[in-house]
Amino acid sequence: MNERSLRLASEEDLADGRPQVTHVLAIRHGETGWNVDARIQGQLDIPLNDTGRWQAQRLALAVADEGIAAVYSSDLLRAWQTAQSVAAGSGREVIADTGLRERGFGVFEGLTFAEIARRWPEQSERWRRRDPAFGAEGGEVLTDFYARSVAAATRLASAHPGQTIALVAHGGVMDCLYRAASRVALDAPRSWQLGNASINRLLYTPQGFTLIGWSDTCHLEDDSLDERCDGETGDGKTGVERARQ
Repeated sequence: MNERSLRLASEEDLADGRPQVTHVLAIRHGETGWNVDARIQGQLDIPLNDTGRWQAQRLALAVADEGIAAVYSSDLLRAWQTAQSVAAGSGREVIADTGLRERGFGVFEGLTFAEIARRWPEQSERWRRRDPAFGAEGGEVLTDFYARSVAAATRLASAHPGQTIALVAHGGVMDCLYRAASRVALDAPRSWQLGNASINRLLYTPQGFTLIGWSDTCHLEDDSLDERCDGETGDGKTGVERARQ
């Protein structure tokens, strides 16, 4: 990860008299069969596969002690199923929000990357270059998707000052939140991971989002959850502890 793009909260940001921060657990849905096939899901309603359901159960155990006040989810099935596991482990109900849906990919949906490249080589190239003004026929332009995703996350986070919330969504939404928090341009190549069932940690204040931990998949790496998976950011500290440094 590029350290220059990682803007960590300081004691001054969290001092008395400052706006209370919202701790955001931004979570990508578990694996689907179409993830395995590298097939574009977009806003088609694809369920979790067996691995994805296992990931969701592990995820629920990993965040059970986070003190989650609310669980919000995309209404698409793969995110909703993942969120149900998170909510059950946290004693909450899932609240659907269509603003957390994946980007609409129009005619690209249901096709593999290779199929898209064969059918529409010029459009495929614009998409792979992350042209902010591009949208597949019937789909969303990248700038519109970014605005929609960040606005939804902002709206939900701003409703919970001083609390922790979970936002369960999609790889595209996670990418938008990373860029918003780290001030990375929409057309910049991605160098960060967007793993299924990964936990990504953000802080929110009225000044925007701050990135404090990304792509935590410790809970998926072995058969037992230990202290290494207890909300750590990779340096032995939890997200809250890291933010207070």
